[in-house]
Amino acid sequence: MTELPAVVAGLQVPEDGIGALPANIGMFGRVLRRAGLNVGSGRILDAIDAAAVVGFDSRRDFYWALHAVFVSRVQDHETFDQAFKVFWRNRQNQIPHALAGPAASGQPQDEQKPLSGRVASALHSLLPQAQPDSEDNVEEVRDASVTWSASETFAARDFASMSPAELRQAREAIALLRLRLPRVRQRRWKEHARGTRIDARKSLRRSSRSGGGLMPLVRAKPRVRLAPLIIICDISGSMSTYARMLLHFAHTLTNDGDRVYAFVFGTRLTHITHELRTRDVDLALARVGERVLDWDGGTRIGACLHHFNQHWSRRVLGAGAQVLFITDGLDRDAGEGLATEMARLHLACGRLICLNPLLRYDQYEPKTRGMRAILPHVDEFASIHNLNAMQELVEALNFGRGFTPGGLDAWQNML
Repeated sequence: MTELPAVVAGLQVPEDGIGALPANIGMFGRVLRRAGLNVGSGRILDAIDAAAVVGFDSRRDFYWALHAVFVSRVQDHETFDQAFKVFWRNRQNQIPHALAGPAASGQPQDEQKPLSGRVASALHSLLPQAQPDSEDNVEEVRDASVTWSASETFAARDFASMSPAELRQAREAIALLRLRLPRVRQRRWKEHARGTRIDARKSLRRSSRSGGGLMPLVRAKPRVRLAPLIIICDISGSMSTYARMLLHFAHTLTNDGDRVYAFVFGTRLTHITHELRTRDVDLALARVGERVLDWDGGTRIGACLHHFNQHWSRRVLGAGAQVLFITDGLDRDAGEGLATEMARLHLACGRLICLNPLLRYDQYEPKTRGMRAILPHVDEFASIHNLNAMQELVEALNFGRGFTPGGLDAWQNML
C-alpha cells in the first residue's frame, strides 16, 4: 500500500499509510474550499470512502476518485487539477517550491503551468505564517475589505502610480464591488392575477374551452427584466497601463450580473464574455489573453464600432441597455467613420457612458479627433483611473443617476 505523506513541513500526522489518509484528505478538502470549490464535511467523508475503495496502487485511480467527489462543475476541474498536483507530491517542501514558480520546482518550464491566484493562496494558507519583517510584507497582508473607508488616499491613487503590492490590493478591492442593475419594463406582457390589463385573446380562448357561459377574464402585466450592460474596452498600446485593471473590473461586473456582455478592441473587436464567466479571475484573464490577438497595438475605433453595430448590437442591446465605452480616444484612423458609428450606437442603447482615464488630469481637453467624434453622442463622460472612479461608476449604474463632474455640456462646449 502506498503511503500518503503529509505535505506541509511540521505537520503532526502519522506516516503509516491508511492512518494518515483521513487527515490528508481532510486537509486537501480545506484547500479546495479555500480555492472556491463547494466542499463540505460530507464530501470530505465521501472522498475518504472513495479513496479506500479504489486503493492507492494507482495514482490515476486515486486522482479520479477524489475528482468525482470534489468536482461538480466543469470550471472547477483546472483548480482541482492544480491543487492535486502540488498537494499530493512525495516531498515535504513541495508547496513552497510551487508557490515560488516553475523555475524553483525542479520541473521543465514547458511541463508546468503557473498556479492560479486562488490555488496559490489556498496552498499558502497551509504554510506556517511568517512574521512580517519588511514593509512589503506588511502591505501584502492588508485586508482589501477596508480599502474604501480606511485608506482614502489609496482609493484615490492612480493605477499607473501603484506598486505591484498595491495593484494586488486594488484587484482584491475591485472583486468586492457589487452590481445591482435596474429592472426595465418590456414590451411583452405576462399573465398575472392583479394585472392592469385584460388579455382578450387568452380570455376568449378559455371561454371557448369552458363551453360558453361567463367569460373568465385573464389579466396581464408588463414583463420586467434586468437592463443589459455592455462593456466595450480599448486595449491598445495607449491604454496598456490600465487595460489589466479594467479587465479585472469587467470580470467582476460580468460575474455579478445576468445580462452583462464584454468586448475588447484594438485593431479588431473581440467578444470575451464567455472567457470572463470563469470564476477564477487569473484563469479568465489567461483565456482572454489567448483569444485576443491585438494587445498593445494600434486602435481603429470606428472600424471596431462598425463591426459591433453590424454583428452584435441586435443580439445584446435590449431595452434600456447601458453601454460602457472605455477609451482614451486616440485613433489610428483619425476618427474616420467614428461619428456615424457612435450615433448608431447611441440610438440603439438606453444610456451611453464614455470612460476615459485621461480625465485624471485637471487640464485635460478633448482635442483628439477620436474624442471629438465621440463626445457629441454620449450621455455621460467620466474618468476610470482609480478605485474611487470605479466605485462611483458602480453606484451610478445601480441607481441610474448621473455622475459627470460639471455636467456633460461643459465637455461638449469645448468641441
